[in-house]
Amino acid sequence: MAAAASYPSTSWRARSSLTPFNSSLQPQVRAPRIAVPATRTEARSQVAPSAMQSSSTRHRLEAVSHDHKTIPERLAVVTGGNRGIGLEVCRQLALQGVTVILTARDEKRGKDAVESLCHESSLSNVIFHQLDILDDNSRASLARYIESRFGKLDILVNNAGVGGVAVDQDGLRALNIDPKVWLSGKAVDLIQSVIVQTYDEAVKCINTNYHGLKWVTEALLPLLKQSTSGACIVNTTSLRSELKRMPNEKLRNELRNVDIWDETRIEVMLNEFLDDLKNEWLEEAGWPTMLPAYSMSKTVVNLYTRILAKRHPEMRINCVHPGFVNTEINWNTGIIPPEEGARGAVKVALLPQDGPTGCYFDQTELGEAW
Repeated sequence: MAAAASYPSTSWRARSSLTPFNSSLQPQVRAPRIAVPATRTEARSQVAPSAMQSSSTRHRLEAVSHDHKTIPERLAVVTGGNRGIGLEVCRQLALQGVTVILTARDEKRGKDAVESLCHESSLSNVIFHQLDILDDNSRASLARYIESRFGKLDILVNNAGVGGVAVDQDGLRALNIDPKVWLSGKAVDLIQSVIVQTYDEAVKCINTNYHGLKWVTEALLPLLKQSTSGACIVNTTSLRSELKRMPNEKLRNELRNVDIWDETRIEVMLNEFLDDLKNEWLEEAGWPTMLPAYSMSKTVVNLYTRILAKRHPEMRINCVHPGFVNTEINWNTGIIPPEEGARGAVKVALLPQDGPTGCYFDQTELGEAW
């Protein structure tokens, strides 16, 4: 094998986004690599938020008030809020007095979820707005609604995600895999007969779990900067994101150094991963082999979280592993209920302005992912 090479500068020109999962896929010529596994190549500062809003912001908020619309003290957006952990995050934030915009791609499911919260929990501070995180117009529509109705946003919980594999769920249940085996990552051989990782599903997974999260965050950042209570961003991650599970030592060490990464470099690494997955080189290259696309998507969610936290020290920006929750994303193999799985995201969403940022939470406690 060739010796490991160092990373070139970030002037490398990568694709601006991954190929959408429903596009025709054409073979690509392998280009020089940046994040190449070694088997083939090689304090936070505290910035106090301004006590004064700009005159334009004051005018906007006053205009809303003049229309007899109340601006809530804290306003949250939760993506993928119509079921599972997302629905519970909406419920628990609303119970804490936060006005919550529950978003979902499917309008009926989203409205039904809001109605269930209103009736079952007697909550009147949950609002539905449609959001497809992969659709430019949908993201822009949500941002315009918040801008015109509230003029600011205080909390963003990026919860929407997909598993990234095709699964024979009956076959998986028949295996009756011990949860400890799942959590250890030792189930990789057991599940080969019932779980299929295709290139299309991998692209869909990375587009949704990383790019969709990033695009929503970018669309709502201007509103988060107008927060009057200290903005918080919570990114849902996974145990599979912990770098101790990354087989390649060189890549593992590079991922620990947030200073050498930006979105362009992340993009190049993900394209490299997808190229190796397509060519069945994952094990040789040292990528994760247990739910590989899901693992990589959550690994870069953690990295993006740390990049954002450095870039916006006035905000609390963290990632949260909710635990092995019994939800559809893991085919209901989890061992804790969504009510418990939501507690970490809610706790981190309500952090004070001097709370931790750029951190990984294992449920409700600070953990070590890198």
